[in-house]
Amino acid sequence: MHYQAKKKFGQNFLKDKSFVYKIVQSIPNIHSDEKIIEIGVGLGDLSDELLKLYPIKAYEIDNDLCSLLRKKYGSMLDSKRFELINQDVLELKNSQGWLHDTPYILVSNLPYYVATHIILKALKDPLCKGFIVMTQKEVAQKFSATCGDSAFCALSVLTQTLGIAQYLFDVPNTAFDPMPKVTSAVFMVRKNQNMLKENFENMLKIAFSAPRKKLFKNLAAQYDKEKLHKAFEQLEIDKDIRAHQLETHLYHQIFELIKE
Repeated sequence: MHYQAKKKFGQNFLKDKSFVYKIVQSIPNIHSDEKIIEIGVGLGDLSDELLKLYPIKAYEIDNDLCSLLRKKYGSMLDSKRFELINQDVLELKNSQGWLHDTPYILVSNLPYYVATHIILKALKDPLCKGFIVMTQKEVAQKFSATCGDSAFCALSVLTQTLGIAQYLFDVPNTAFDPMPKVTSAVFMVRKNQNMLKENFENMLKIAFSAPRKKLFKNLAAQYDKEKLHKAFEQLEIDKDIRAHQLETHLYHQIFELIKE
């Protein structure tokens, strides 16, 4: 199926089948009540493999691609094994869940320009039980970084708060058509929590606002210094520590001690 990729949708089609197989093989055990959701079907390379194993519900923003996909998957659409929705997922109204109204797992080669936004929405949707996604390498590193890594940031802490992340493998730009300028990577998150405390994310933004500065200094710009001093002392945290050096559970403890 030849199709001219559109820049405005950030289309880079994964043409190297070996990486498609690796993604599908990396999918964790799916519980019987979990639906597989795909965002950005493209030419259907990933969908082809997913459909051999699971019924899927897929979102595609591009009208022209949807016309092609409806021809390609006619019988699958009729049998309801494949559900194709022509829509921008970022414009979906949250009814019960964001992408589906029962528990689901997201499997997707995400467009670079909206990847972080989509992952954050999936992380925060109680009905999303996990995801395995391909993004730009730097984005994958941020979400799956652990304390002490230079890539460890607010996104890493949020991810660890809600689940367990695993960086799986790199995908070179030669695996795509058209070829992007960057290396991609696939990572996975299995969620085990759904509770993000109100304003916790806000505190993380402040904590990591100037990564080269000390954590205490970043937080002191917005929070009561006396409370901060007490919190750091009580938790035995070095005042010279930088944001990427502090464990996730300690961020939660600081938050409890300094919130208004």
